[in-house]
Amino acid sequence: MTEIAAVRTEHAPEALGPYSQAVVTGGWIFASGQIPIDPRTGSPVEGDVQDQTDRVLRNLAAVLAAAGGSLRTVVKTTVYLSDMALFADMNTVYARHFGNHRPARATVGVGALPKGVDVEIEAIARVA
Repeated sequence: MTEIAAVRTEHAPEALGPYSQAVVTGGWIFASGQIPIDPRTGSPVEGDVQDQTDRVLRNLAAVLAAAGGSLRTVVKTTVYLSDMALFADMNTVYARHFGNHRPARATVGVGALPKGVDVEIEAIARVA
């Protein structure tokens, strides 16, 4: 049986429940959804969806780095938005963080997200 290793880094927010920031198995990283929480304060960041998306992707990058990957090794993301009207603003920041790398992606509008934030992003990546 393939071993599953939990990932934890203080450079991203602690999990809000009984789950890991990410798990690594068989050369793959499965990163839990990140929301725009400042890992130093434990509080959601102030600002619009662009500010929130920036924090989310910095948190995600920290989790991936702790797992042996990076945003460049991401193969699939799922973006959850509190309102699909926020898509263009989220997408601008998302594109800036991923550069020319274009992982597969789904974007889903949801009724609510934890702590009342506007964006959450999860990812599947390869170990570098």
